[in-house]
Amino acid sequence: MKFLDQARVYVRSGDGGAGSVSFRREKFIEFGGPDGGDGGRGGDVVAECVEGLNTLIDYRYQQHFKARTGMHGMGKNRAGGRGADAVLKVPAGTQIFEEDGETLIADLTQVGQRVVICRGGNGGFGNAHFKTATNRAPRRANPGQAGEERTIWLRLKLIADAGLIGLPNAGKSTFLARVSAARPKIADYPFTTLHPGLGVVAVDDREFVLADIPGLIEGAHEGLGLGDRFLGHVERCGVLLHLVDASGEHAGRAYRIVRQELDAYGGGLSDKHEIVALSKVDIVDEATLKTQTERLRRAIAAYGPAPAPGEKRARPHMLSAATGKNVTAVLRALLATIDERRREETARTQKQEWRP
Repeated sequence: MKFLDQARVYVRSGDGGAGSVSFRREKFIEFGGPDGGDGGRGGDVVAECVEGLNTLIDYRYQQHFKARTGMHGMGKNRAGGRGADAVLKVPAGTQIFEEDGETLIADLTQVGQRVVICRGGNGGFGNAHFKTATNRAPRRANPGQAGEERTIWLRLKLIADAGLIGLPNAGKSTFLARVSAARPKIADYPFTTLHPGLGVVAVDDREFVLADIPGLIEGAHEGLGLGDRFLGHVERCGVLLHLVDASGEHAGRAYRIVRQELDAYGGGLSDKHEIVALSKVDIVDEATLKTQTERLRRAIAAYGPAPAPGEKRARPHMLSAATGKNVTAVLRALLATIDERRREETARTQKQEWRP
């Protein structure tokens, strides 16, 4: 399946139905009076978070959604029916923005959430509504109210507990394939991962979701490589696993490049808890591994996020996804950090004072 994480959509709610001008005409009833019914309300445009979707690819082929117009009123005091809604089905993690791409309308993170984007117009009053003691035969009715229209942006941010970051060919896809049932493309050239991927990781009878995104290069925030738009898919993650290739030219420089791209992107990524691992340690000799480890430690001290008060800066892990070396230890470190973040969020929620 193709992947699409951003789509521009035009939506319009339905117009209200017009009221009816009608008079009761029956045999042997001399003064029947007005009996025109009201028009029905136009349909709404609704965004609904549903299960089973993980991309916005449907909105590449259809960008216009219009709700139905309400039915017009009829004689015999019959009101028009409500127009059918236009429902935009989106995956969990979808954000809806105004046309400027910055004003957030809604953030749908749980299956079943619904939000009304455009409300349908009210139906018009029929002439029976205007009957008074002095105006017993009104010949006027209101037209239906026009619906709303707007252009919106749908932006998908995958929901995962942990995210994989690093330069191209740092071993992210190999790690994801090792620890989960996901089968990302793996090759010995850069940018084999073109779209984000998710995998469910099991460790010590526990599970969490791990997200893999395309690699970053220097200048990604300026559009080089695949850019940095895919970083939005790790904004919701509680912890980042930063993989640095031990067989690369300079581990410290590789770490610095990715950290600078996180700072340039913003979104709070540079402040997230980070676990750093030197990957592919099985293909380098001891001397090279020692040199790369020292370079990486200095880079973490210079560019890494500040440790929490009272904590020491963590040492980088030595990792080999191909052989499985230290994979379980890294997963346990990720799970411990995820649990800690969840406890913090629970405590923060409980501290919030209830107000009517």
